[in-house]
Amino acid sequence: MQRILCKSKIHRATVTQAELQYAGSLTLDKALMDAADLLPYEQVSVVNVNNGHRFETYLIPGERNSGVVCLNGPAARLGQKGDIIIIMSYGLYDEKELKNFKPKMIFVNEKNKIVNKKRK
Repeated sequence: MQRILCKSKIHRATVTQAELQYAGSLTLDKALMDAADLLPYEQVSVVNVNNGHRFETYLIPGERNSGVVCLNGPAARLGQKGDIIIIMSYGLYDEKELKNFKPKMIFVNEKNKIVNKKRK
């Protein structure tokens, strides 16, 4: 049997921009993507802590160490600058991989700088 588990999470990132007229997606600081083992165009789930909206999109790398977290296209209707979001990616794992499985958890401050990285 295979199971879908949370592979990585960026906890409480602050939205820095919302660009409605963009083609879609979430632009994310490349340093955060690397820390969370996220790839360009990888599907992610996003939860907006401020308003409760949940949505799926894909990632576009932003400038490294810029702190950018930009909601693009339709996602810009689901949040605004200053909102707190949680970004999660998932993976498909077989039973053998579950014995030592631990997701990557990235915790950031209000400027989207990493304050703690760990495997849960």
